[in-house]
Amino acid sequence: MDRHPSAANADDSILLVIDPQEKLVRMIHDHEEVVQTISRLLKFASIFRIPVVLTEHYPQGLGHTVDEIKQDLPEYQPIVKRVFSCFGVPEFSDALSQAGRKRLLVAGIETHICVCQTVLDAIHRGYQVQVIADAVGTRRREDHEMALGRMRQAGAVITTSEAVLYEVTERADTQEFKRLLDLVK
Repeated sequence: MDRHPSAANADDSILLVIDPQEKLVRMIHDHEEVVQTISRLLKFASIFRIPVVLTEHYPQGLGHTVDEIKQDLPEYQPIVKRVFSCFGVPEFSDALSQAGRKRLLVAGIETHICVCQTVLDAIHRGYQVQVIADAVGTRRREDHEMALGRMRQAGAVITTSEAVLYEVTERADTQEFKRLLDLVK
C-alpha cells in the first residue's frame, strides 16, 4: 500500500530514547506516565524488530536509566554524552548509520533541551522525525508545549504513542496486532 511519507513503518524506523535517567525522571511533569509510555514503546519495538538507541547524559551526576525502562531494553548499552544534542557524540551518529534507517521515533527527556536539540539536528541531517508527545517530558509544562511547537515548525511530526503503535501495525489481521492489543489495554 502506498502511504504518506510521514507515516512510520517498522522497516524504516529507529526508536530513540533520550536520557531517561534516575535524577532527571523524578523531576519531570507526569513522570510516571512518561516512563510507562517509554516502556510500552520498547515492548512495541521488540514486537516489530525496530532498533533502539538509548542515550544517557552525564550518568556520573544524573544516574543511569531508570529500572522500569532498563528492564524493557533489548540490551543496555547507552551512548554516554555530555552535550545536549545526541549528534554531538560520534557514537550516536555511528549507531544511526549502522541501523541504516531514515526515521527516528523520539522519546525521552527533557523535551526542550536534549530532545529538541537532537530533533532539530536530525531534521537538518535529513531524518524523518516523529516526536511521541506522551513519551517526552520536562520539568515545566510550558517548556514541554513550546518545544513541541518549535519541533513541529521545524518539520517534525508530533504524535502520540498509540497513534505510532497503530500506524506501524497497519493491519488488524496479524499476530503483531494481537500482541499490540496487550500493550494498549
